[in-house]
Amino acid sequence: MSQSDAPSTNDDSVIVRSVLTPDEARKHLLKGSSYFSGDFPDYLNFEPILNGVEAVLKGGNFSAFKSENPANLPDVNYSLISNKDGRFAWRPLELIHPAIYVSLVNLICEPGNWQHIVSKFKEFEQGVVECCSAPVLSVDEQSDNATQISSWWQRVEQRSIVHSLEFSHIMHTDVADCYGSLYTHSICWALHGLEIAKKEKGKGTVLGNKIDNHVQAGRYGQTNGIPQGSSLMDFLAELVLGYVDQQISLVLTKSADFKILRYRDDFRIFANSDEKCEQILKVVSDKLRSVGMKLNVGKTVSNTNVVAGSVKEDKLAGIELQDLGTANAATIQKQLLRLHAFGRRFPNSGALRKLVGGLHKKVAGQKLNPGDLDVQVAIATDIAMVSPSTFPAIAGILSNLISLAPKAEKEILWAGVHRKMARVPHNGYLEIWLQRVTKPKSVGIEFVSSEPICEIVNGKSAKLWENSWIASKDLIAALDVSKIVVSSAADADEAMTLEEIELFIQNADNY
Repeated sequence: MSQSDAPSTNDDSVIVRSVLTPDEARKHLLKGSSYFSGDFPDYLNFEPILNGVEAVLKGGNFSAFKSENPANLPDVNYSLISNKDGRFAWRPLELIHPAIYVSLVNLICEPGNWQHIVSKFKEFEQGVVECCSAPVLSVDEQSDNATQISSWWQRVEQRSIVHSLEFSHIMHTDVADCYGSLYTHSICWALHGLEIAKKEKGKGTVLGNKIDNHVQAGRYGQTNGIPQGSSLMDFLAELVLGYVDQQISLVLTKSADFKILRYRDDFRIFANSDEKCEQILKVVSDKLRSVGMKLNVGKTVSNTNVVAGSVKEDKLAGIELQDLGTANAATIQKQLLRLHAFGRRFPNSGALRKLVGGLHKKVAGQKLNPGDLDVQVAIATDIAMVSPSTFPAIAGILSNLISLAPKAEKEILWAGVHRKMARVPHNGYLEIWLQRVTKPKSVGIEFVSSEPICEIVNGKSAKLWENSWIASKDLIAALDVSKIVVSSAADADEAMTLEEIELFIQNADNY
């Protein structure tokens, strides 16, 4: 993990940076925004629990506080389901058990362990794969997401376009279910090499095995997959993918007749023939398979125009819609209809999320009931129905629109929104945001949800993590879930501000 001073645009593949100290890394990883890197309403924050757990663990390991092995129990981590397409594409986000999470941060940030990990990242950078997603961390006022987004644009899209001067072909592919398929033992391979890892298997003596044991502890002892949803797991995934880069480099030697760029689990291969691209793709596929991963065949595409193939299709189309101005869409309704059509063509795309975030700014500027309020609400809700990942921004749009309605009409409109979004199956994440926009006193609608986090916001007792393996009363007390509610949801503003979805807007660029 590193601090980015500025994205590099020269031939050196290493991002300009200074290595963080173990204490700086620990401080970053124990932030609430690192524990869960998605979007939550402002009144939810897991940092108080992390701080309480850290005070009990005192830099130590969770094993000193257990009565039995948590790996033998189900539901130690909490799964928060997010729906990707409004139907059957479910994305499980995991809130790692805080005791295991803090313990793992303590382990990784021990000075000797941290130095070893940093040295491995440097080692992985020496091969044929140019990694454009080495973990970036800002320790000043610039946000970590903004730093990573800048790195993505400078290091991948722009460099891809520059490669059109050298190459005629580009092949673009990514990993299918990267986090869910990663073989946890490969963490040890990445840190110590296959030979040492095999010799130390099951002993729990080397750093890689200790990290592996932490991951398994929260996931019923499973060795396939790591939790998704935290900066810490992004860090471990990047470590294993760096190892894959190194294995690719053992087969392919540096040459002027091809280039490979990787951003997270996204690979771009540049060459001057289809045959060469396919040869390299086979090597990439073989080495990914060795750590449990496989390529997403449906997203593997080639293009003989490198410039056109360097920027995603939805992003190119989105550029045309970035200015939703008065020329072609004079009203909010027409602008919503344009986004609706775009969303049907590119559902859940990063470009759609960015455009919806931009429209929120315009909708927030409306101060009078436009007369077609129910139509605008219906269109906005349908955008979210097809693309649930847009809901934080859609919630902002709806809250601003419905705030303009008379009191009696507000309840009717929100009830309609709730009924429609309830058709999206298995989406606790969406319900958290529905609660945000219906909970304020000025709205006055009782939002009923079985999602445990929503129940906690409503002041009820709910279970997030399995704690029966913990022997310490102090640690149990530190895990009091009521601490995640840091302010009153009922006192939140009726109309969501732009600041509330700032992280959503930043992340929309990161695709």
